[in-house]
Amino acid sequence: MSDLRLIEPHSAAEMEAFRALNWAYRDFLLSQPPPNNEAVTAAYPEATYRAILDAAETDNRPPKGQMRLMLLGEAPVGCGSVQTLGPGDAEIKRVYIRPEAQGRGAGRQMMEQLIADCRALGARRILMDTGRVLEPAWRLYDRMGFQRRGPYLDRQRELADLLYFFEMPLD
Repeated sequence: MSDLRLIEPHSAAEMEAFRALNWAYRDFLLSQPPPNNEAVTAAYPEATYRAILDAAETDNRPPKGQMRLMLLGEAPVGCGSVQTLGPGDAEIKRVYIRPEAQGRGAGRQMMEQLIADCRALGARRILMDTGRVLEPAWRLYDRMGFQRRGPYLDRQRELADLLYFFEMPLD
C-alpha cells in the first residue's frame, strides 16, 4: 500500500510547500547541462517565475486551473498544475517529483490526477511539454497515451529543439 497521497493545497503551509517544490523544480532544471539550463533562465527568469507562483492561487484554481501537492506520509514530495489555455484546452505544467518519491508510481499518480482535473475543468484536449533531457518524464507521457506534436504556443518555437510537445484528446 502506497503512503503517497495527493491534495489540493489550501492552507498557508500547503501553499508554502507547493511553492517550495516549484522552486525545487526550477533548480532541478537549472542543474541540467547547457543549453537546457540556459533556456530555463531565459524562459523563466527569477522574477517571472516568482510572479507565476504568486499568481497560482488565482490562475491555478477552478475554473481557470488546478494545483496539486503530493505527500509521502506528511512530507511534501511532488507538485503539478493545470491551467486553461482557451475553450476546451488545458495545459499541464510544472510536474515535479522529488527523488525520494521517484520509483513509487508517484509520477503516474500525479499525472492521472492532473488528467482527471483537466476533465473536471471541461477540457477536451490536454497540451504539455517537457525537456528532451527529462527522459523518465517523456517516457511516462508516451506510455500514458500522450501524442507527440509540435509547439502549441508561439513562445515555444525558439525552444523546439530542447522540448517535446504533447497532446491528449479527451473526447
